[in-house]
Amino acid sequence: MFQISRVLTRSITYLCAGDHHKDAALLAAWTGNKDPQTIRRWIQSRATLWLAEVDGVVAGVGGVRHGAELSLLYVDPAYVRRGIGLALLIRLEHELAGQGCTTAHLNATTTARAFYRRYGWLDVGAPTNWLGMPHYPMRKSLHPAAEGLRPAHPGDMSR
Repeated sequence: MFQISRVLTRSITYLCAGDHHKDAALLAAWTGNKDPQTIRRWIQSRATLWLAEVDGVVAGVGGVRHGAELSLLYVDPAYVRRGIGLALLIRLEHELAGQGCTTAHLNATTTARAFYRRYGWLDVGAPTNWLGMPHYPMRKSLHPAAEGLRPAHPGDMSR
């Protein structure tokens, strides 16, 4: 639990500074439920969490809830730009699709929004206020790409 807590807290503190602007009260509110005891309760309540490890050290944490929501995705600052965030995102999307979810949802911070957009997530409305910071509602279709579909006859292609 400690390693998970550490990743969440470090990621928020260092990588999301553009969101909390190093405001101590805001940072405390955001990280307040990222302690080992709370994480233990998440796991005991059957929260779906995925970990990315590098040499036995937790480098990233992702989670889903309610069958259609990507609830968290954080990478430790020491491991950014190594594909860990993308690997977790793909794993979480596969998890949701495997549960029958066809459209996934999340609320992105200003910091994370460009990352999600780069991987096919779309903005779906005005930002909401969360702890005094904007959160951007986003969604992504998880329908598998139509594979192998061709017109029956070459002339049947619509124009």
